[in-house]
Amino acid sequence: MGIRVAVAGASGYAGGELIRLVAGHPEFELVAATAHSQAGHRLAVVHPQLAGLDMVLGETDAATLADADLVFLALPHGQSAALAAQLPPEVRVVDLGADHRLADPYAWANYYGGTHAGPWTYGLPELPGQRELIAGATRVANTGCYAASIILALAPLVAAGAASPADVVVVAASGTSGAGKAAKPHLLGSEVMGDLSPYRVGAHQHVPEIKQATGATGLSFTPLLAPMPRGILATVTAVPARGVDPRAVLAEAYADAPFVHVLPEGAWPHTAATLGSNSCHLQATVDVDSRRMIVLSALDNLGKGAAGQAVQNANLMCGLPETTGLSIWGIAP
Repeated sequence: MGIRVAVAGASGYAGGELIRLVAGHPEFELVAATAHSQAGHRLAVVHPQLAGLDMVLGETDAATLADADLVFLALPHGQSAALAAQLPPEVRVVDLGADHRLADPYAWANYYGGTHAGPWTYGLPELPGQRELIAGATRVANTGCYAASIILALAPLVAAGAASPADVVVVAASGTSGAGKAAKPHLLGSEVMGDLSPYRVGAHQHVPEIKQATGATGLSFTPLLAPMPRGILATVTAVPARGVDPRAVLAEAYADAPFVHVLPEGAWPHTAATLGSNSCHLQATVDVDSRRMIVLSALDNLGKGAAGQAVQNANLMCGLPETTGLSIWGIAP
């Protein structure tokens, strides 16, 4: 018998990717997968890529989930906290929603609204000291997808004094799976194909999470919807300290991080190279004209940005090597 795992919100994109990873994990045993409107449907009907997994989606309630050793909550923002509170304290929980990411209740109110549920251990192992905290936790808040790509690009530079925290500008493009699986007119193929569009300009909900994790004090973030199913490419710029080599700072910070790769000089991140992996690719330079530092970051928003990150956290919580059941390398073409 392996570690018994349940996935709530299994009908969504992140939920489907979680089940794919859990089903192939050498130490995890999938014992329950739940959904809301899709409850009662066979898993392989909702997720054809999971053909051969003979399971029926159950109702999302504490009774269905409580028999597991480990529960992944892949629910819409604001729906995890109440359900998690009903689970036994010994059950390990990784929340892919935003409910427990933010320490500041005012930031939660400004960007999400409603009651602040309080912070859990933040689930980005590559931050200094965070691996140990995650390993000792029974409740972990997974990162946001944009947040993961930007924090990994920025946090070591701010921490080292190599980048000013007061003037950070980010433009990042994400695939449509980041918007979820619910049918929405602006996500129809005929609307997305051949188009690149901004959204939530100046008010994206990942801003306080990024500032909290990096120490940035001034952040302008413009997200873009790209005509692709999955992937994030973030361009992060900041004012550097004089004479700093941002690539060298990142290379030193991630020398022992199995999933973060600072690319060789002259190679630039692109989303296809991270597809299907739990890796983030980074490259950095200094603009010859403005002298601003530029860091490019690419990852799979359903991998390192969601389900892969959640499994990496769960591995640490269960005392396993963090790479267990996860791919460092992408798939191509």
